[in-house]
Formats: sequence, structure tokens, C-alpha cells
Amino acid sequence: MQQQKSFEQRTTGTLYLVPTPIGNLKDMTPRAVEILADVALIAAEDTRHTQQLLNHFEITTKQISFHEHNWQAKIPGLLADLQNGKSIAQVSDAGMPSISDPGKELVAAAIAQGIAVVPIPGATAGVTALIASGLVPQPFYFYGFLQRKNSEQLSELAQLATLRDTTIFYEAPHRLKQTLENIQKVMGDDRQVVLARELTKKYEEFLRGTVAELVNWAKNNDIRGEFVVMIAGFTGEITQDEPTDEADLTVQEAVAKLVAKGLKPNAAIKQVAKSRQLDRQAVYADYHGIE
Repeated sequence: MQQQKSFEQRTTGTLYLVPTPIGNLKDMTPRAVEILADVALIAAEDTRHTQQLLNHFEITTKQISFHEHNWQAKIPGLLADLQNGKSIAQVSDAGMPSISDPGKELVAAAIAQGIAVVPIPGATAGVTALIASGLVPQPFYFYGFLQRKNSEQLSELAQLATLRDTTIFYEAPHRLKQTLENIQKVMGDDRQVVLARELTKKYEEFLRGTVAELVNWAKNNDIRGEFVVMIAGFTGEITQDEPTDEADLTVQEAVAKLVAKGLKPNAAIKQVAKSRQLDRQAVYADYHGIE
């Protein structure tokens, strides 16, 4: 067991996790500004991006680059500084460190060394979008980013399809149309979806509707900005069958069982084919009785 009293006197430094604005610089809290000015070092995802923030608030603290491609090389030096009594602030380009951004590896390493890790509250896009979405706000399931490969994304969406929770993930503008089409393939036309773009910025926008309506919007509009995608929880009936050894089910039975749980047939076929390492077309033919 490890007990941390965040603000007791200690000889080691403190690792502060400092959120930065997701668009509007006025969302930077006085406490966050104070910490960035007071620490010995700022570990930043992109030092050029963070320098703009520091310049705005007239902060002169030294920065070091810390991101997904160099964290293994940088952690030993950062831990040494912390052990020697230097406090460090860790920031990502926007929002909360570690939430779909770098940070978790440094946090884990600091905790393993008994160094205090102190989170600072602030902006995070997922929850900011959720509270204005009109969807059920809790429970919610934050997924982060879906896989970029189409087949892997379809498989992920199939796993999420029967969640009762509102599901939240992020998506880039150039991938949004395909992602919405994949949601339609897996979850059908009628599930409620909310898109939030450019949060806290001048062109902040919410788009609320069915999957079919938002797919149509994506096909007919120029898509710009980073998106938060929120999907209403599944409200259908999920049959509670007696425990069955999946290996004992025929291909038809395995697909039918997933369809009964709420998956679209093609998504269920894909999932069974992948889990059994079978050709998808063969599973399709077997399920539909095609000779």
C-alpha cells in the first residue's frame, strides 16, 4: 500500500499534471498558470505549441520535450530531477495529460519511486462535450480514439454496440465520415449520436441526430475541426442465455447469438470470422444458408 499526502513537506519534487486550454486561453486557471511559473521544468508534448501558451501568460520556465516517441529516453532524467527536489509540470498540447495524450508512463514511473503526483483540474474535451450533448451523462464510457484500420474499428464498434452507457471518443476531421459510416454498419440508422467540434472556440458547434442523419450530414458538408463523438447507450433487450461454451456453437448459432445481443448481422459475421480465424465470406454464406 502507498499513501500520498500531496502537500506535506518532502525533500523530493512534485510532479504536477497541468491541463491546458482546449481552445480558449481564458479557460487557463490562475492555479495552473502559477504552477507553470513556479516549477523548475515543464515536460511538454510539443514545446513549440506550449511556448505560445507560456508567452501569453509571460511564463519563462524552461521546457523539455516529452511525447509518445521519446518518453522512454526522457523518464530517467525527469525522475532524477524529481528525486533531487525539482518540481516538474507535465502538459499536453490541449486538455488533460494522459487522456488520449502523453503522460501515463511518467505518472506510473513517479508513483513507483514514491514521488508525489498532483493533478490540477481543468479542461477536458470529452466531459465538456458530454454535459451539453443532451445524452444521458452518467454512466458514460470514455474510449479515446478508435483504431484507424477499418476492420479493427468495426470490431471495436461491435464490442461497444451493446453498452448501456453513453460512449465518448475523439475523431479527426478527415476520418469522421468513414467512422460514422462504420457506426451505421454496426449499430444501424436510429441510434442517437452527438458530434461536438471546435469546443470553446469561435466556431464551436454541436450536431445532434440519428446515425443516418449525421452520415448524411458528413456526406454533404466540408468537415473541419477536431470532433468529440458521443453515442447513446444501447436500450434494446439483451438475452441472458445460460452459459454456453462458445466452441460448441455452430457458426450459424454463434452469429445468431451476437445478433440477438443487438449487433447488426454483418458486424456479428465479422466478429465470428475473426474469433474463429475463418474466411468472412464463408461465415456469411454459412449464416445465410448459401450453398
